[in-house]
Amino acid sequence: MPPRATLDPVTAGGATVQLAVAADAAAQARLRAERRRALRKTVLRSLGNAGITIIVLLLLWQAVVSLTGISPYIAKGPLDVWEFLFTSPNAEANRAQLFPLVGQTLVDSSLGFVVGMIVAIVLAVAFSLSKAVEAGVMPLVLLLRTIPLVSIAPVIILMTGRGTTASVAVIGTIVVLFPALANVLFGLSRASRQSLDVVHVFGGGRLTALRKVNLPGALPSIFAAARVSVPGAVTGALLAEWLSTGAGIGGSILKFNAQAQFAQLWSSIALITLITLLLYNLVQIVENIVLTRMGMTPGAR
Repeated sequence: MPPRATLDPVTAGGATVQLAVAADAAAQARLRAERRRALRKTVLRSLGNAGITIIVLLLLWQAVVSLTGISPYIAKGPLDVWEFLFTSPNAEANRAQLFPLVGQTLVDSSLGFVVGMIVAIVLAVAFSLSKAVEAGVMPLVLLLRTIPLVSIAPVIILMTGRGTTASVAVIGTIVVLFPALANVLFGLSRASRQSLDVVHVFGGGRLTALRKVNLPGALPSIFAAARVSVPGAVTGALLAEWLSTGAGIGGSILKFNAQAQFAQLWSSIALITLITLLLYNLVQIVENIVLTRMGMTPGAR
């Protein structure tokens, strides 16, 4: 009987390691492929939702204009706005009139959005670290929420100056602050108790737990706050332009109405609404990308 072949233990160990490495590489490749598929799916879903929203909005707009009996001189439909901006002989001049106004409103909206989100996140972290801070500051936040902004805007403008960047930032921040703060606080409070216990067992303090557990776990809520804050920031910018600066779309709407420039009025409203919808969905796409790359499943919407 021929001798049985034996396998060198070193060779066997090397083969086992190679098989383990190959299996690990295959698993990582499958994980990356699954994440790419999930990312494509969520991005396409976001774009589809945006397209459906725009179509429904255009249909409702046209229905209101056509069925309410408002004079065509006053009410302009989607086709009228399209003609005003792109196909009429004066379309280039019309765009040159409106696009800078839209750009200014976007700048003012970005200012209110950024400052409001930063203040909301800082306050949410401070409230999580100290109940005393929450007890002292939260009533002021609720007070700003309950008082109509139009009634306190003159005081804000008196303190910050009419037409200043500070007035735009403060008004935009007030509009953005409360919904963003509520969302971020909700996210910070949903941290896993087991994960927090692990941090404490290894000697981590409250700041470490906040940085390692609470903030990463609150990312979905932070993105939800950002999505909610986009239309709020645009509203705050329009209000600040109307009451303080007189610039942008907010400052021009009353002028268009007073001068019976209804095509400019409807076109400016349509542009700022469309851009707000696009920005909302852009934040949602960024949310899907970030959460997918972090291994989190974006919430179904």
